[in-house]
Amino acid sequence: MSYDNTNKGALFKNDKGGNEKRPDYRGDINVDGVEYRLSAWIKKSKGGMNYMSLSVEPKDGQSKKSPPVQIPVEDFVDDDLPPF
Repeated sequence: MSYDNTNKGALFKNDKGGNEKRPDYRGDINVDGVEYRLSAWIKKSKGGMNYMSLSVEPKDGQSKKSPPVQIPVEDFVDDDLPPF
């Protein structure tokens, strides 16, 4: 039995290697069957609340966007309208 990780992900504490700009957490996430790299930084809001700022980028070789949906023009033709 294989594990289905569709629409699931995980973050792990990241070794910043002395570079404070690197993410605090790194991991992977799967959204609708597409794998992404997930990064998170712990930040503090102006009101003093801690929050995570996130960044998502596609893994190598995977599309950043879903392919456009093509709808046949005939679906929009109304015979009652005058021609252009």
